[in-house]
Amino acid sequence: MIAETPEPPYYAVIFSSTRTEGDHGYSDMADRMIELAKQQNGFLGIETARNDLGITVSYWSSLHAIKNWKENVEHSVARNKGRKDWYKNFVTRIARVEQDYRFDKE
Repeated sequence: MIAETPEPPYYAVIFSSTRTEGDHGYSDMADRMIELAKQQNGFLGIETARNDLGITVSYWSSLHAIKNWKENVEHSVARNKGRKDWYKNFVTRIARVEQDYRFDKE
């Protein structure tokens, strides 16, 4: 599903990753992180896709909101478990969205 975001500017956190074999609790934790992120001040939406490469883009109102999310205790536990058990590699990029365009057929 495509996130409904406000008029720019806002921020995107782009998380690209490749996974290790097996789930090892990953799916449950990923669902929990989405629910937890939705509760954070400044959270605007999320889009995620996974094949051989996983990409999750979360949208935030400010850099301060992103910093607070990064410092969330439960999120920190998930990140540490990810490094240990779930990811072969990953990169996180933070970008300011200056413009967006939308097309809806229906």
